[in-house]
Amino acid sequence: MKTKGKALILGGGIAGLFAATVLSKHYEEVIITDRDEFPAGPETRAGTPQAYHPHRFLERGKMIVERWFPGITEELVQHGAHPRAHKSVKMTNRFGTLEMPDEPNAGCSRSLLEWTLRSRVAKLPNVTLLPKLTAQQLLFDADKNTVTGVVFRDRSVEEPALLHMNADIVVDASGRGSKLSDWLQNLGYATPEAERLHISLGYSTRHYKVPEDIQAAWSTIVNEGDPSRGIGTAVFNPIENQIAEVVLYRAGGDSYPTTNHQLYDQEAQNLFGAAIGDLFQQLEPVSNPRGYRIEECLRQHFEQMEDWPSGLLVLGDAFCSFDPIFGQGMTVAAIQADTLDQCLQSMQNGVLLEEGFERFALLKIQSAIEPAWWLSAAADLRWPGVTYEGHLPAQGFSFAQRLFDICQELAYDHNDMAVFEQYMMVTGLFASPQDLFNAEYITALVNADLSGKGKAWLHQVLQETNLPLEELLARIIPVFNNEFLPLSMGLPE
Repeated sequence: MKTKGKALILGGGIAGLFAATVLSKHYEEVIITDRDEFPAGPETRAGTPQAYHPHRFLERGKMIVERWFPGITEELVQHGAHPRAHKSVKMTNRFGTLEMPDEPNAGCSRSLLEWTLRSRVAKLPNVTLLPKLTAQQLLFDADKNTVTGVVFRDRSVEEPALLHMNADIVVDASGRGSKLSDWLQNLGYATPEAERLHISLGYSTRHYKVPEDIQAAWSTIVNEGDPSRGIGTAVFNPIENQIAEVVLYRAGGDSYPTTNHQLYDQEAQNLFGAAIGDLFQQLEPVSNPRGYRIEECLRQHFEQMEDWPSGLLVLGDAFCSFDPIFGQGMTVAAIQADTLDQCLQSMQNGVLLEEGFERFALLKIQSAIEPAWWLSAAADLRWPGVTYEGHLPAQGFSFAQRLFDICQELAYDHNDMAVFEQYMMVTGLFASPQDLFNAEYITALVNADLSGKGKAWLHQVLQETNLPLEELLARIIPVFNNEFLPLSMGLPE
């Protein structure tokens, strides 16, 4: 049974499409608005300048998108996406190299993925997509306690005009460019300080035509950078129609990967090194390199506002934006939509009261954000020049970095696949970071490090803090309240 009323979504990107799919189950009418014209095919929208660069779901995101959009993997393959099942994945870092067959999923561009999802959403009988509408401000009731709609600038007419659209719930899924904090402050609301990761990251991506034999053999090749030595990351990733994207990445602002078409191939080859061998020489460039820059990532804390207005929610990058290299943004948007669906079901079943529902939902959605934000911040803070502003303790980040080094050395150098699977379950957002960051597992992990370096490190940390391990972890590692799947992996032997 659907809730009577209209849901209005700002933003027709991945987060907005997930939100529409969820809300279509609960509201009689759902409207997605976007400032762009929606392309008729898998083309890049003007409002997604990052669409040329790699996009991917983590494992949990793949599971959620397949559940909300059944058969989406097969549909993407029918449209030319690269089937990855059983093709080789090679991952290299400073500890060694792992090679294994990929899982059954599809590699594709952001443009193909978004177009395929949007085509599905557009077929939902109670969903309407309205392009060329730029949100200007929120509409409120007389007491400014309830959002009642949005004022748009309508760019679909020759003389741009203002358009007032009413709704029972407004969801901001407008991405990194969200104006929500400014709108709320202009209306007299006090918004909390956002956490900030000053990242100064740079991408450079180029597309290549891939020979059939390489297409048939390979899924992904990754050579992870070494921030301590100023060495960036390089990734080879087939997408669709025998095209592969190669992306070069580094953070910290010291220097960025080249966008010079004459220098790009050599820089890429240098970063890949032996990880890609002579494969790179067989690729045919079909575009010039394109750069992309992000100065900072933000995590808003709207859930802390006791006077949050009813009738308003926020999802996706408008709530928390991530370093795209880790593939967390789309996966977290999917988890947020799942969380919203659970909250709406609880309200309809009478478990939750309608009054205060939005703030309760924001608290649950923030819990879904926490693991990915903390993991990506810990990884990015390895780069000289990256800084963090917020309440999370720096010691927790440095502790995590060292523990992840132990995990990777055991996996890559000693082929300990149990540790690798545990590590990937956490970084893939299937399992809570607390499945790694607990005293029992950490003790087993450092005991599995036969070099003795892990034991020596942990002994030194405990001596310096003069705390038992359990108490230290409670002080420096966040409490992750998000629901995760049960983890079947055992402790390392």
